[in-house]
Amino acid sequence: MHEFAAIGLAARTRRSDIGLTQDRVADLCGLSPVIVEKLENGSIGELNWAHAVRLLSMLGLSVHVSNPRPTRRQQEGRIPALEVAARSASTSYKENLSTEDLRTALLTATYPKNFAPHVRAFLDEAHVSQIADVVEQLHHEIGVNRTEVWRHMRSMARAAGTARDIWL
Repeated sequence: MHEFAAIGLAARTRRSDIGLTQDRVADLCGLSPVIVEKLENGSIGELNWAHAVRLLSMLGLSVHVSNPRPTRRQQEGRIPALEVAARSASTSYKENLSTEDLRTALLTATYPKNFAPHVRAFLDEAHVSQIADVVEQLHHEIGVNRTEVWRHMRSMARAAGTARDIWL
């Protein structure tokens, strides 16, 4: 089952980057810890598709089927994840969180007090895949350790009292 090995490796890598244990992921997905462990180490023989999708979604991952004939627009540069995240976090607020302010917050776990609601909105409401895209962008642009960015986000989320399960 080559597909399960790829899913397991992706799940283990993302879970580790986020800083979650296998038991915590199992709890969040409603799976047994044994299933998560077997999936991650490639020894699972079968996995219910709904369980796999739920596990991947919780970690901000998905099974993706690429467009066999992408349009030019799809191929052209997309808006950077950090920019999309800053815009999304600012939607309900008069003052906009800049891309640089969000970048600084994620790299240092500090931000101006006036942007606390924006940062909380990002950490509480952004889809995990969007958060993961931001982590990847920072990693590729400046070489920051992914785990460090996830750790900073967890620290900020706890300080802000967010209710999202992945930060607990």
